[in-house]
Order: sequence, then structure tokens, then C-alpha cells
Amino acid sequence: MSLAATRSIALSSLLTAQTRISVASTNIANADTTGYSRKTATQSTLVTAGVGTGVEITAISSSVSKMLLGSLVEAQSRHGAATTMEEYTSLLQDAYGATTDDGDTTAGTSIANAIADLAAALTELADTPESATLQAQVVDSLDSLAAQLRTTSRSIQSLRADADDQIETSVDEINTLLGTIDSLNERIASAQASGADISDLEDQRNTALGSLGELMNVTWFVNSSNQVHVYSSGGKVLLDSAVHALSYESAATVTSDTVYTGTTPSGFSGIMVEGVDITSQITSGSVGALIELRDEVLPDAQLDLDTLAVELADALNAVHNDGTALPAPATLTGSAVLAGTDALSATGMARFAVVDEDGALVSYQDIDLSTVATVNDLVAAIDAVDGLTASLDASGHLVVATENASYGVAVNQMDSAVGADAEGLSSFLGLNDLVRATGASDFVVRSDILANNSLLAVSSLDTSATLTSGATVVAAGSGTIADALLDVFETSHSFGAAGNLGSTTATLAGYAAEVVGAVATVYAGAESELETATTLQSSVTDAIASKSGVNVDEETNLLSELQTQYEAAAQIMSIVNELFSTLLEMVQSA
Repeated sequence: MSLAATRSIALSSLLTAQTRISVASTNIANADTTGYSRKTATQSTLVTAGVGTGVEITAISSSVSKMLLGSLVEAQSRHGAATTMEEYTSLLQDAYGATTDDGDTTAGTSIANAIADLAAALTELADTPESATLQAQVVDSLDSLAAQLRTTSRSIQSLRADADDQIETSVDEINTLLGTIDSLNERIASAQASGADISDLEDQRNTALGSLGELMNVTWFVNSSNQVHVYSSGGKVLLDSAVHALSYESAATVTSDTVYTGTTPSGFSGIMVEGVDITSQITSGSVGALIELRDEVLPDAQLDLDTLAVELADALNAVHNDGTALPAPATLTGSAVLAGTDALSATGMARFAVVDEDGALVSYQDIDLSTVATVNDLVAAIDAVDGLTASLDASGHLVVATENASYGVAVNQMDSAVGADAEGLSSFLGLNDLVRATGASDFVVRSDILANNSLLAVSSLDTSATLTSGATVVAAGSGTIADALLDVFETSHSFGAAGNLGSTTATLAGYAAEVVGAVATVYAGAESELETATTLQSSVTDAIASKSGVNVDEETNLLSELQTQYEAAAQIMSIVNELFSTLLEMVQSA
């Protein structure tokens, strides 16, 4: 073999070792870099005229299993969903408060504890119903409970609004990632055409795919040109030769009535791709979890809370409408919305009276409801009571007032039965409601009772067959009404299925505890799923690392071997160069 051939072989070996040393060094330097896969330099023999003339590096590549990569993207979708679900349900649980405080069941901050506080205040009032101080304590406790119901409801809707805003932000992130993958597709195609190394670009693309999976579940494949195409789970193209961007606009305001309809402004809009709504196709990733939270998990919690609030309001109002305050109010305004021409199906008697501030009778009238056919007839009958006026206000509420502002109006429902539910007349009209509520979000104590606690109805109008003017017909405090208010909390109520809870019979405190417990259960499930998803993600990541990751010890050993090879090739080069120099000297001296 000639010296020139020997030098050529040694030089190629030197350059090959140098390249492989560079690759191994890069592997070691990036061993802890997320998404980095071990690179290998493919070495092949140079042959000229059937004779080996050296070695060369034909490619630098990595070997990432497409099957494992697909499993990783799926695992990241699950992990993204679990992380988001755990975060939001933790905040939801916080909004409901704790049922205990450091093991003290009487010091919790939940709605169940607030109900227990109100029941305790009513227990004291039942013993001394005429006490103004105890009446004030009951009103304060009820107002605190009402505030907690409203605050919790606002928290739920705030979380829904946050989820909706985050969907919009995440859609922008998805579009950015699709753009990144598209750009990497182009760079990989260009690099392949020029024979350049594409392994780092592929790593970057794989990382972007994983980040995309964290946000939403997708399907994807690499075509024969090494280009990644991405689709929604329902098959809608998100990336082929170009990006097909998603679009979404979050709702301006969110209430319990705001629901996903696919259009605005009637509700939440859809996540669109070229005019196609793909919202239902996004079932995993953080966006999938946000949709589920916004449209299912949080509304279910709101339904549970509303069911509690409505039952509480109905039960309290039913009792409160049986009573009257002392002094009696000069005006009672109903909560029912009526029209004068509405038919009124009613039977029995109802008593309306005018009393002075001490509860002495000024005038009264028993109204036979079987003679009343319409709301206008009822208004006329009440208006005919001496000393009273009755009318419907602009909102359709019945207003009953005394003609003399120093007197008050008292009502006893007697044996009246109105409508399909056979409610007492005052209850049907909502004339003496204690609270106003259509759900938890607007649960409030009647404003005039808040301003004047003595308007709490713990007295009752005398039901004797005949009343005498000047006689006391409203006594200061009624054990019957106070006991009935307490019974609201001590007896069981029937609750229909709603949200997370099935139909059940329970006390108000018991049902409130179930409402709080249901949220705790949802959070526990989310916490468990996050643990499972994290374990799965780690397992797949470890599997990829074992096949494609960098083992620093192995790379260090390889680097040592390559340095030895490099030194050997360099030594051969040195010897060949010396031989060339010797031959040159011999020729010159000849």
C-alpha cells in the first residue's frame, strides 16, 4: 500500500473519530435536556476500485420509536387534562370551605357549618321568641349563610369564566405549536435535501408534538417525506402542508345561565376550524378538561348548591308566611309575579287585619277564596278591608299597605289553599317571605328585615272565629312560629336529583354536608387521576429514555474509546508524514 493511500486512510479515520467525539460530547452535554434523544454517527467504509481507502460518516441520526412517541403524546394529553382538573377542583373545594377546623367540627367554614350556626340561633330564639336580641342574632346568622351561598355561587361562575378564558389562551398556544411543527417540517425537508443533520430538528418537532398533546388530544403521522400531519380526534385536519388554525372567543360574562351552544351571544361559542365546530372532539389535554369543567363539573356543583338554596328558601318562607312581626309592617310586598287577569284557583279562608304597634286590633276581614276567580278579584277583596289598600305594582307584585302609616298589616293564611300545590295564600303570593331566592346566586334576606330585625315574623295573628276591636290579636313572640322555624332544620326534606347528587331525603345540614362532600369526592378523584397520569407519563418517558435517551456512563466510555482511536490515527498520520519527509530528503540528496 502506498504512503499516500495510508495517509488517506489515517486522515479519514482521524476525521471520523473527530466527528464521533463531537457527537458523543453533545450527547453528554444534553443528557438532561428535555426532548433530547441520543445521536449516533453512522460510519461506513470508503472503497475505491474494490479496495478500502478509509472511512466516512454517512449520517447523524437518532432512533426514537414512533410507537413510544405516540404513547408519550397520549400520556401527555392525559396528564394535561388531569393537571387542569386537579387545579380547578382544588379551587372549587376551597370555595365551599372546610367542614372542620383542626378537628373541631363546630369551627368549620362550610355552608353546612353556617346552617348549623343558624339552627343554633333559632334554638335559642325558640326558648325566648320575644327577645329582640335573639331575633337579631337569627337575622345575622341567616344573612351570613345567604352571603356564603352567594359567594360560593360567584366562585363557581368565576371558575367557569376562568376556564373559558383559559380555553381561548390555550387555543392560541395550540396554533403557535402547529406553526412551530409546520416550520420544523419545512426545515427538515430542506435539511434532508442538502444531506444535513436533521436529528435535532426531529427532536424539536417531537417536543412540540408532546406540548400539543398536553393541550388537546390529537392524532398524527409522519409521511414518506418525513413530514408530520396532525388531525383532531374526529379527523379534522389541523396541519398538512399548511396550518389549519383553531379559533375561539371567550364569553364576555359568565352566569349559571351561560351554557355551551356553539354560538354567541346565547352562550359559549364553539372551537372552530375552518367553520367546523370541533369542541366535542377535544376530550383530553388541558383544553378537554377545561371544557368538561366549564360545561359539566362546575355546573353540576352549581345545581347542587341551587337545590339546597331553593329548598332552604321555600321551607323558611313557608313558615314565615304563617307568622307576622310585632310591630307589624305597614306594607307587605309579594314576591310572586302576577297579572290581574290571571285565574286564581283557591279555596278556604284567609284573614287580613290592621293592628296598632302593640298588636291591638284596628280592623280585620276574613276573605272566602272560593269567591275569588282572578287576581283582580283578590286585589279588590283585600282592598275592601277597612284600613287597607291593595294593588299590583309595575312588576306584578301584590302590595298590601295600611292607610294609616302608624298601623301595620297582619295576615293569617288560615285554611287557604291556592294552586296545584295548595299553598297558603300568603305563601303563594310571597307576601311575608323571609328570604328571596331563585338559586344560590341571588339568595338574600328580605331587605326590610335586614334593616329592621324586629320584622322577623315570630308572632302570629289570632285565629279565633271572631276578633274584637282593641283586643290584642298579635302577641309578642310566638313559640309556635319560632319552633316551626327551628323544625325547618331539624326535620328531613326531600331533594330531587341534581348535579352530583341523586334524589334523597335529609335535613338541610345533612344535605349541605353532602353538597360539600360531593365536591370533596370530585377533587379526590381528580387528585387520584393526576397521580395515575403522572405515573403513566413517567413510565412512557422512562421507556423512551431507555431506548433513545443518553446514558452518560456509556457515552463517557465511548468518548474514551474514540479519543484512543483519534490518537492512534493521529500517530499513524505523524509516522506517514515522517516517512514522506525522509523520502523527500533522500531524493534531494541523491
